[in-house]
Parts: sequence; C-alpha cells; structure tokens
Amino acid sequence: MALDEFDLIARYFRTARLERAADASATVLGIGDDAAVLQPAPGQQLVISTDTLVEGVHFPQHCPAAELGYRALAVAVSDLAAMAASPLGFTLALTLPQATPGWLQAFSSGLADAARDASINLIGGDTTRGPLTIGVTVLGQVPAGQALTRAGARPGDLLCVGGNLGDGAAGLEVALGNPLPAGLPMAAQEYLHGRFWRPLPQLALGQMLRGVASAGLDVSDGLLADAGHIASASGVRLLINGPQLPMSDALRSWSERQRLDWMLRGGDDYVLLFTLPRAARGRLAQWRAAGFAVSVIGEVQGGSGVQLDLGLGPQAVDGPAGYQHFRSTDD
Repeated sequence: MALDEFDLIARYFRTARLERAADASATVLGIGDDAAVLQPAPGQQLVISTDTLVEGVHFPQHCPAAELGYRALAVAVSDLAAMAASPLGFTLALTLPQATPGWLQAFSSGLADAARDASINLIGGDTTRGPLTIGVTVLGQVPAGQALTRAGARPGDLLCVGGNLGDGAAGLEVALGNPLPAGLPMAAQEYLHGRFWRPLPQLALGQMLRGVASAGLDVSDGLLADAGHIASASGVRLLINGPQLPMSDALRSWSERQRLDWMLRGGDDYVLLFTLPRAARGRLAQWRAAGFAVSVIGEVQGGSGVQLDLGLGPQAVDGPAGYQHFRSTDD
C-alpha cells in the first residue's frame, strides 16, 4: 500500500524517539499544525541554522540510510555548537524519489539516534517527491550577547581546535570503499567510518566557550578554509603551526603528505576552531580535564589571511583551501 505524505510522517517521524528525544519544555506546539511554536528561556537569544544535503554532492549514492539520517542531523547541530548555543528543536525537509518503507525506517532510526545524542527534538518539517535531498533546520538558544561568532579574534590570541583533524576525510575513504593502507586495523577502519557518518557535535565545549573565546566556528570545509573565515570576519591573520596539528592514531597509517592534506583541507571533522585570549589560557587544562582534546595550533596576528608554518617559516596559503560549492573546475 502506497504511503501518502501524512502516513509517511505519522509512521516514521511522529515517534517518541524523535519528538521527545530531549526536554520539550521550550516546545509550546510541535508537529501537527501549520508551524511549530517555541518559547526560549528568559534572557536567551534564538539561534537558527539550515543545512542542505544533496545525494551525489554531500553523500554518496546508495549509502546506508541509518548513517545518513544520523549525519544529516549531526552536521546541522554542529552549527549550534559553533555558536555556543544549546539546542531547542529541529525541522526536517525531506525530498524522496520514492517512499520506500525499509529505507525510511532505517533513516528515521539513525535520525532518532542523533536526536538523542544531541538532546534535540523534531518539531516539524515537510516531505515531497524528487531527487534525494535532506534539509535540516536547527534552532537553539544562547544567553543574550554571548553567541560565539567568527568576528572578534584579536592579535595575540591563541588559535585552538577542539579535537583531531583529518579523520572525516579519511573516514570518507573508508565509507566509499576506496583502497586503504595495508595493515590498517579493523578497529581503525570502524573508528574512521564512525567519524564520517556519526560525527559528534561539540555542544558542551561550545557552551563552555561562552564569554571566554573571542571567535569560533566548526571545521566543516577544512581547517584552512574555516580559519580563513575567522581571519576575514575578524580582520586579522591566523598563523597555523603544522607540527601542532592533532591527529588520531588511525590517521597515521597514511603517508605524511596525505595526512597533512586531509588535516588542512579535508573538512568533515566538525570539531570547534576558536581563538582564545592568552589571559584565558588556564581554561585549556579545565577543558582537557572535562574530556575535550583541545589543542593550541597557532596564534592570531595583525594582518590578513592565513599562513602555515610547516617548520620552514610562515608561508601564505595558496590554492583552494577547502571545499567550496559552485567553484568552477577551471578556477
């Protein structure tokens, strides 16, 4: 029996795991009406971000539906982490070539896993027919005036990252079934597979950065590209020290050149990149003690752009720094 839009929503998305994945006190009205109604806490500002994932552009064709559901929500929630916000709810706009029950069940299950891990409820959305496209809008709240933005970095600040770099790009190699280095342990393959398909937004770390970090974002397009966003918005230069870039043991199976390229340009890591006034350097030990593998990877300087020091002195970054939509192959 064919499913219509309302049957599809009721069967796969109006579930306790998605509508009550977290405290729902901020949701005045959720799924079932023309729009959702939210009530942020007093003294809070609303934070909103939208991500769109298109098959063949952001994820491979015929990929596991459960993993896709998880990733679609996790990468959107990472934008809330980047703004130091706490989640309120999310909406889902799902375009499907056809309503396949098995695929929908797996997708909604993965989506619910991500909702549980991020403590965020599904509050509405839309479904339609067409090429597989997933649109997720996340809503969060942050104390008034404490949102972490890309502007605010000042010369003398430390440049920090919230975790390992390069795992997302290596994980994509695993997910695509591409040839892997000989001797790469199965445990490492599973770890990298998870880092690509099931990234963990650094929500708690983002909230700890409120009122402390001077600027920040999440690493989605690649370290160099995202560092460039902070440099441009803040009107400063960022110097990155290559030897200080953190990497996982799983990444060490690849050549040094490949590791470095993925850490600098690979993207899909979804760890926070932020600048920290030197007076707040003592916070690093607190964050590490709380379980966050925060590393200092450079500093903020006067000037513009991004420079990279691989041990031979600072060099300006040339060529594409990371993934960019609509870039011509002739550029």
